[in-house]
Amino acid sequence: MPDWSYQTLFRPLLFRLPSRVARSLTLHAMRRVSRLPGGTLLIKTLGHMEPSPILEGHIAGIPVPTPVGLSGDVDPQAIAHKAVSQFGFGFIEIGPVTVQPIQSTDPISNEWRQETICYPSEYENDELEKMQSLIDNPAHALPQFVRIAPMPGCSVEQAITQLGQLLHTLSSAQVAGFYIDVLSNSRTLEHNIYLLQQITNRARAYYELHRKPLFLHIPLDYPETWLEQALIASDPSIWSGYIIGKALHDSNGVKVGRTGTISALAVSKVRLLRASISKSSVIKVSAGIHEPQDALHMIHAGADNVLLNSGLIFSGPGLPKRINEAIIYDKIKQEPLPKEPSFWKHWGWMALLGIGMMIGGAIAWLIAESSVVLPYDEAYLGMSRLELQQINEHLLHFMSHDRITLAGTMLSIGILYYQLAKNGLKNGLHWTRTALMASGIVGFPSFFLYLGYGFFDPIHATAVAILFPMFLLAMRRNPDQPSRSPVNLRNSREWRLAMWGQLCFVALGISLSIGGIVIACVGVTNVFVPQDLAFMGVTPQQLDIANPRLISLIAHDRAGFGGALFSNAVMLLIVALWGLQQYQRWLWWTLLAGGSPAFIAGLSVHYHIRYTDFLHLLPAYFAFALFIAGLILLFPYLMKKDIQSSDVKRNYNSSVWE
Repeated sequence: MPDWSYQTLFRPLLFRLPSRVARSLTLHAMRRVSRLPGGTLLIKTLGHMEPSPILEGHIAGIPVPTPVGLSGDVDPQAIAHKAVSQFGFGFIEIGPVTVQPIQSTDPISNEWRQETICYPSEYENDELEKMQSLIDNPAHALPQFVRIAPMPGCSVEQAITQLGQLLHTLSSAQVAGFYIDVLSNSRTLEHNIYLLQQITNRARAYYELHRKPLFLHIPLDYPETWLEQALIASDPSIWSGYIIGKALHDSNGVKVGRTGTISALAVSKVRLLRASISKSSVIKVSAGIHEPQDALHMIHAGADNVLLNSGLIFSGPGLPKRINEAIIYDKIKQEPLPKEPSFWKHWGWMALLGIGMMIGGAIAWLIAESSVVLPYDEAYLGMSRLELQQINEHLLHFMSHDRITLAGTMLSIGILYYQLAKNGLKNGLHWTRTALMASGIVGFPSFFLYLGYGFFDPIHATAVAILFPMFLLAMRRNPDQPSRSPVNLRNSREWRLAMWGQLCFVALGISLSIGGIVIACVGVTNVFVPQDLAFMGVTPQQLDIANPRLISLIAHDRAGFGGALFSNAVMLLIVALWGLQQYQRWLWWTLLAGGSPAFIAGLSVHYHIRYTDFLHLLPAYFAFALFIAGLILLFPYLMKKDIQSSDVKRNYNSSVWE
């Protein structure tokens, strides 16, 4: 469920359901996908969320792949942790956990216009035995931090006993550390300090025995004057860090989300803590992170880690990846640019391969518009062009239509190869190398599909012999580099429109992939579809009688076109899935320039030869509509000029933090 499907299709439907039902449906659906053979690979493929080594860090000595964590209330029963762990998270929170189950059937209110969620109970969780089981048997490899709390309304003595019991019961090898949730607005400051001091004594003995880091949980709306005194009264040496809660409390329950109040309270507490504690202490914040700029603002204020909760519901499952990309760019934007690689190292060979494909496509188009057949075609058939015309008046038109569509596809591939090499491979962008690699792996073998009918095309074979070494040279010595381009930081209107545009291009890539496979399969089996035979007014038997080698020659064109279309579609699909990043103007022009020759060739030749059967052209019309719609919807997102960081920060502060 990536953002391009969540924002456009699933979120509007899920938000019409009761929140508990929507959450259950979503989590169980992700769980089923992750349990399928290759399910986690599918999740990774759709989102391309593999974290960069730049993001690796430590939390109290515990290695984490990213500084972004999953809050416990998103999936309190760990239903979809196997799937969610592939989203780009670095650690997972479990809990809150209490000694007795706390359950509620009251509705969870989703105030989606304000991007807030109201929970009837902050501490809703299953019985301790069940919580222990899911902690001890994780479906993922990420570090788990467990938030433990006393039962609401219990006495100070009971709270001390319960927290000790929870620490003892849950101290398994699968627990990376604990969040101790003891501070409460409902108690007096004196009770809070006394409880904190008693827990500190228990925690010291626990830490000496188990050596698991402990973090003090600070309610988001805890008075800061109380917090200052609590920090003074508590022994700071026992705490590896502090985690700032996400909720505002009232008589109806708790509210989480992204409002000016929530965000301001979180930032204020981060700054207070950073000014009061040692530099080695970790600060985590789990309030109001709904877009990458929120996370950066917390980090700039002094937070080390952020946890996501309501942001996943309102922004989508791609939010961790977007935050990771923003953090990477924030880290490297001031670093000097790496030395530009030599043209001949790798990317130049791919650029030459693209130029070769464009030249080949242009020559093929000219031939298909004029003589249609080449001398070696006539030699293979033992017939001249004039004799072919005499077999059927539409035969050469039909062959021309196959060859022009192939030529247009070759031009499209060449443009994409050249642009991805010049703007992506040259800069070490992983997704461009993957797109080019996948296209070449499926494309070059497809050149030889025509051998199934016994026809050897010397020009195609020569092209492969020239171009394939270029492909191999382009794929060698190709280390990945982080992108130096600004990334998307806001859930803006342009971003939301881009999700629809991305959906269009993903659908286009899938549709063309299916189309390429179908055409290639038809080319090596039946060769014709009924509309082809109706257009020419012949049967395969009549063509076979006219020349036994004629169908083999036509099959070679069809299979070649199907293979080329599939190669092009795979590359386009990877671009759509992984490559669409804000401000990348070159990419919009690449999509426009790369798709235009294929559509112009495919549609114009059909109208030129009057092969206009609606059902035959319906897939082309559908694909063209997706292409145009995708370009229109992506235009504001990709073509918008980069905004200076100061402007982004100033606009953001004025709209949220003030």
